[in-house]
Amino acid sequence: MKYKRYFQNEGTYFFTAVTYNRRKIFTTEAEIRLLHGAIEYVQQRHPFELIAYCICPDHIHMIWTLPENDSDYPTRWRLIKSYFSRNWPGPDSHTISQSRIGKGEKGIWQRRYWEHYIKDDTDLKNHIEYIHFNPVKHRLVQTPIEWQRSSFKDYVHNGLYASNWGSEENLNFLDGFGKE
Repeated sequence: MKYKRYFQNEGTYFFTAVTYNRRKIFTTEAEIRLLHGAIEYVQQRHPFELIAYCICPDHIHMIWTLPENDSDYPTRWRLIKSYFSRNWPGPDSHTISQSRIGKGEKGIWQRRYWEHYIKDDTDLKNHIEYIHFNPVKHRLVQTPIEWQRSSFKDYVHNGLYASNWGSEENLNFLDGFGKE
């Protein structure tokens, strides 16, 4: 079955990008800075608004809003992934299985990424909450405020969440929500 992507000018999208074989690549501050650098590099050349994000060791979630008359998120993703890949020193090449890695690939990213077009404010709220609760879901921390690699603290700072959000209530997301 061939996957067909949805394109909407000035659209808001939820994305999940996963590392190759779920390798835990985003584990040091240097790797996080490099990923942030890749995002900023692309934003300068192909603007988009970063609404929310979460960087886990083996995957990332982001919500972007694209500019007016622009629906080209594939170019942005290609550039983010390639910038990171070109600049990531990574482990010794002999530690990466070359069996399924294509020519020119370093075994850093899965080839595809998941995208979801945000339909309305409720959909946006649900995806932002999913992103911010994701480190708890994966048992990386007990509460969202403990995770340093997300936009959650920005949302708290701006008064959009209480600092204890997600620590007491039992959040349930639909099966497959977030597709990661």
